[in-house]
Amino acid sequence: MKFSADFIASQIGGVVEGDGNVLVDSFCKIDEGHQGALSFLSNPKYTHYLYDTEASVVLVRRDFLPEKPVRPTLIRVDDPYQTLSVLLSMVDKTVNPQPAGVESPSFIAADVTLPDNVYVGAFAYIGERVRLGNNVRIYPHAYIGHDCEIGDDTIIYAGAKIYHSCKIGRRCIIHAGAVIGADGFGFAPLADGTYHKIPQMGSVCIADDVEVGANTTIDRAVMGATRIADGVKLDNLIQVAHNVEIGKNTVMAAQAGVAGSTKIGSGCMVGGQSGFAGHISVGDNVSIGAQSGIPNNVEDGARIMGYPAVPAADFARQTVYIKRLGQLFSQVRDLKKKTNS
Repeated sequence: MKFSADFIASQIGGVVEGDGNVLVDSFCKIDEGHQGALSFLSNPKYTHYLYDTEASVVLVRRDFLPEKPVRPTLIRVDDPYQTLSVLLSMVDKTVNPQPAGVESPSFIAADVTLPDNVYVGAFAYIGERVRLGNNVRIYPHAYIGHDCEIGDDTIIYAGAKIYHSCKIGRRCIIHAGAVIGADGFGFAPLADGTYHKIPQMGSVCIADDVEVGANTTIDRAVMGATRIADGVKLDNLIQVAHNVEIGKNTVMAAQAGVAGSTKIGSGCMVGGQSGFAGHISVGDNVSIGAQSGIPNNVEDGARIMGYPAVPAADFARQTVYIKRLGQLFSQVRDLKKKTNS
């Protein structure tokens, strides 16, 4: 299906600059543009690609000023990246219709009430007293343990496992292989050197509009609940331990790990492979660089990086110093030789 630049602009509140009749039927990155495709320019470092791209239409900011003539038709919008996400969602709903109904074989406990518009894929398991909201989609081989609650419009993708008594809010997405509600890592050391397992009697509570990446794990609490607040986005391969709390709209990149009972505030951005010690508090709107180690509390608004994490500016200076160590040692050796002579 093809759409004109004029039509696209009318749907997103954009302003066309160039040929409004040009047609597109696909998306592309600006550095891989081709005829009939729509792209976007959001990051200034990609601006030079605009002058050579073969894309037919490019989304740009309203105040963007090209340094030389451009071939593609431009659509000026407030935020090209956000606008692209809206367009992709619109197309996705058109080309990927939602599945519906109950496939066979699947197991659904006798006391579970299914809304008319629910989808349950083949080989899915839904335990006793599970409560499902409207328009919930549960894909094949997913497991929903007893006494779970899943809110409206939530998607549980293939192979995800949700242990008993967990609660997931509305409009959430749980990707393939994620495990919600496994036991927290709790063991009491004994005098003979062995360990006694501490029963994990709590649950996991995930609020609305949360996305949990593939193979990410969120452990149940010892007591109470591990809590993931509204709008949190967790990438693939993240470990969230028991009794952790993550605040609203915090995002975490892949392979991050959060130890038990740590509290992370709202609006934080956590780089990949970052690690948090247990029983610490991280404030709101904190930015943490990739591969950072966070052993202590962090104040609101901090920008930190490194292991152990320090203010990002300090880390940058340290990196420069480390790069100069070889030169410094050479200078010291030369000074020693001159002194000894």
